[in-house]
This record gives sequence, structure tokens and C-alpha cells, in this order.
Amino acid sequence: MTIIGIDDTDSRERGMCTTYVADTIARRLADQSATIERLLLVRCNPAVEHKTRGNAALAIHAQTPADEAFDIAWRVIDELAEAADDRTNPGLIVSPGDPDYVPEEVVSFSREAITDHHTRDGARSILDRAGYESHGWKNGRGLIGALAAIGAWRALDDWTYEHITYREPGRWGTERTVDPESVFDAADTCYPVVWDTVDRGTGEAVCVPRTPGPVLYGIRGDSPEGCRLVSKRIESEPIDYERTFVTNQGTDGHLREGTVSSVRTGYAYRLDGTVTSGPETRRGGHVFFELSDDRATIDCVAFEPTKRFRDHVRDLRVGDVLTVCGEVSDGTLKLEKIAVRDRVETEPVTPTCSACNRRMKSAGRGQGYRCRRCGTSASGKTDEPLHRALERGWYEVPPGARRHIAKPLVRGGFDAQTHPER
Repeated sequence: MTIIGIDDTDSRERGMCTTYVADTIARRLADQSATIERLLLVRCNPAVEHKTRGNAALAIHAQTPADEAFDIAWRVIDELAEAADDRTNPGLIVSPGDPDYVPEEVVSFSREAITDHHTRDGARSILDRAGYESHGWKNGRGLIGALAAIGAWRALDDWTYEHITYREPGRWGTERTVDPESVFDAADTCYPVVWDTVDRGTGEAVCVPRTPGPVLYGIRGDSPEGCRLVSKRIESEPIDYERTFVTNQGTDGHLREGTVSSVRTGYAYRLDGTVTSGPETRRGGHVFFELSDDRATIDCVAFEPTKRFRDHVRDLRVGDVLTVCGEVSDGTLKLEKIAVRDRVETEPVTPTCSACNRRMKSAGRGQGYRCRRCGTSASGKTDEPLHRALERGWYEVPPGARRHIAKPLVRGGFDAQTHPER
């Protein structure tokens, strides 16, 4: 067995997709009689500065000699990578041997790549000790993701699938032709095993990208057969190639357990705390509130693209106990999901006169309240039941705003009631 790891071949502006590069390598290896076991699509830390949209690295597991694999992969990357973009710095690593027996140092590197940060020097040091053949284009930053992809099969244990279809090259950069009604009908056939195909709240076909690259659409789920079935039911322009990838998408693998006082920019966390300032909608439609534990406070934000998720955030009250999940940037946690652990059930209100049922008025500083009609009095405010639409349990951003690696509530395995978005 040979493992081929690649990363950083695409461009935000110019297009391309590293999954397409990996698929092309796999097809050319197969043309040389190689047996392709699987392709891994590995989402690394989404908070890393140097990334394109999803921070994906790819691994190809193939029955083929390592030297032939390196030669073919090198040629494909050199041909297809958008290296003219200053931010694109491809990396290629080839490892002989079974993916189940990758050295522990490489496995640790892969695990940490999902939640932490690595350097090129650190990656190259491990490459030297492992003796892997490698090549980095330009500054070689892609070697980091390529090495993470090499060890991912042994490092991770929660896998999902994505079936990706590719456009004919002559159509790249043009508007995609995909029938929306067929996408929504197809999405219903395998939900919830296949998820995040559409966003029913906005009417968006989430599976169809807007980037100028080669991807036509991608179907994600817990079943490879289900993903392929949904794909077959979508009416679209001609498909040039298609491939089912094994991936860590939809797993929450990027989240670190932390405390409000210990968070750092550039990492994603799961934090517990209490709401200490009520939600505030600011310019642009972003909704902010403060979350505190016993030692510190952090701003949390539901950005405008999270759409209806913001309504749940707006329903929060000071005193609500939450678990929040998301990336920390410049001291602010960007919300991906929240769990309401305990709710404020009452609110202090001006007391009502028992005789005439009217609200009392303040009797002066520190003197309580008095009914001006009846003369009845009360020493302070009273607690009344608070009727709230927000229930206990987990809430998430809708599919159109979800990160690739974030776990949809519909996948299950959460520690409280869930309120999934479709």
C-alpha cells in the first residue's frame, strides 16, 4: 500500500479544488493498473490563517509502488495547481506502507492539525525522520496539510462521506446548471442519513458551490450509498467525473474543551458559562452577547449569515446557562451551535395592587412601591413567570452557514435534546 498526501492546490480567486486534483491522481494511477482503496478528505483546523475556504487536505490510499505514485502525483499537481496565486503553495508527500501502521509521531501530527497549529519546519522535521519522499512548491506550506492527511486514517475514528461531482472543464467559471427542485426532492429521499444538501429556511441548494472551480455539487452524509443515491436523483448539466470521499466533515473534530478564561485566538472551543449581558443586534445584523464563567467574560456573536439562528440567540436572557461552540477570533467566539442548559424562568416586575389590579408606582428611593389609588404597598419587585419560546437543548446555525467540519445536530450523539435545522 502507498499513501499519497496533498494539500494547498486551490485558490480563492482562481478556483481549482484539491479534491479534483486528488481524484485526477487516483484516475491516472488506476490507468496504470493501480488499485485505489479510498480517498480521504481531511478538514484541518478551520481557524488557521493560511487556508482557502474549507482547509482541506487529501490522502489517496492505493496499491501501487511509491515511486510511481510520486511521479504521477507530482505531474498532476504541477499541471493543475493554481500556483500563480501568491497564497497557493502546494505540498506532496508519499508514504510507503499500510495506513493502519503510520508512525505515532505522524499520527499525533494529524490529530493536532485538526485542533491546533503547525509550522513548515515542524512538518519537515517529521518528514526527515520518517524518510517520506516529498516536494513543496514555492514556500511548501502545503506540506503541513499533506502530512496531516498521511496520518489521518489512523488518527481519526469518526468518519462521514461526501460524494462530489465535477464539471466538464469547458464549463469551469460559468454559472452551474443544476435543477433546484430536483435537489430538494432528492434531499428528502435520504434525510437524515444524508444531511446539509439544502437549506429549507432560505431555499438554497447548499450542495452547489458558488466558487469558480470544477465542483458541480457535493452530497454529504453518514452513508456512501445514500450520498450516491441522492446524487443520481439530481438533474444537472453533464457530470465529467465523480468520486465518493471518506471525510471527517460533520464531526466537530475541531472543537477543544476549554474555559472562558483560557481561550486563545485561532482555536475553536466548546465552553460553558452564563449569559451576563443581554443580546444586542449591531450594525450589519450581527447579534452579540457576553458569556462568563467564574473567572472571565467573552463576547459571543451570531453573524448575519447565520440567519434564523440569530432568533434563538436574541431569545437569551441574562442568567441563562449555556454551552457554546465556535472559533475564537480577536477575543470573540463566533457561534456554531449553543446548548441551553438552564433557563431563567421568572423576571422581576413592578408589583400589582391586590385590590385594583393596577401596577404600583415607586414610593421613592429605597421605599418600595405604593398603589396611588388604594394605598397598598410592597417592599420591592415581585417575580413573575417568564414565557419563553427558547427551550432547553441544542441549537445550531442553518445548513447554509455551517462549517464543513461542524457536526449537524441530526447526526445525533449530543448530550441533550436537539433542535436540528434543515
